Amino acid sequence: MPVLVDVDPVTYTMDPAKIEAAITKQTRAIIPVHLFGQTADMDPILAIAKKHNLIVIEDACQAHGAEYKGKRAGSLGHAGCFSFYPGKNLGAYGEAGAITLNDPEAAAKIRVLRDHGQPKKYYHDVVGWNGRMDGIQGAILQVKLRHLETWTEARRKHAAHYKKELADIVEITLPKEADYARHVYHVFTLLVDNRDKMLDQLKGKGVSCGIHYPVPVHQTGAYRSLNYPAGSFQVSEKNAKRLLSLPMFPELTEEQVEYTCKSLKELL
Repeated sequence: MPVLVDVDPVTYTMDPAKIEAAITKQTRAIIPVHLFGQTADMDPILAIAKKHNLIVIEDACQAHGAEYKGKRAGSLGHAGCFSFYPGKNLGAYGEAGAITLNDPEAAAKIRVLRDHGQPKKYYHDVVGWNGRMDGIQGAILQVKLRHLETWTEARRKHAAHYKKELADIVEITLPKEADYARHVYHVFTLLVDNRDKMLDQLKGKGVSCGIHYPVPVHQTGAYRSLNYPAGSFQVSEKNAKRLLSLPMFPELTEEQVEYTCKSLKELL
């Protein structure tokens, strides 16, 4: 079962200062999530992993093209996991994903596992599953990949526009790009009180926003058995009540960004 740690209050990614206290004799890996399009602070995470002989698996599902000190997400740990769900920065037309590794032996094992546990057809060495990506999804991604950098720069431009327009609004906390990071803004998420009311009021003005995410992991039904009481992860629990994601996609226009900001200011 997973052992959880709280997030950094500025970046909303795994807080390296909380990791060592969570390591047990059963711990085998550290899984930092590059949340919202920004990488976790990887140097201290990798140092802790080395100290305790652990592997690091990056959850880079929201971080296509994100960077940590000039290195791309998915290339920093022992393995990286990407989602190509249609809503991602690089999305297929259905379910798809990829794993990045620099270990040929591990890559060979994963290829077997994804194909019903067979190293060659009809020879099933282990129990696996059908995790092969459809050819049509690969073809679509091959085309879209050529445009990823252009789309990323569009997202970063929109984020800068939001930050400029909303910089003086004391009622909200804008997302911060860490000094070490290149943020790719899978979502543009700010903190605001009365979040649910704000969400409904913005919808009334024709601005469709989202919540990422309303329930901390330890308070979901799936992981209630971990028996973390309320207050165990104070930053995550507080953020879950206040996070609001503004519209963010490459095709946004300046007028749409300005209208969103104007609407938010009026309501506040």
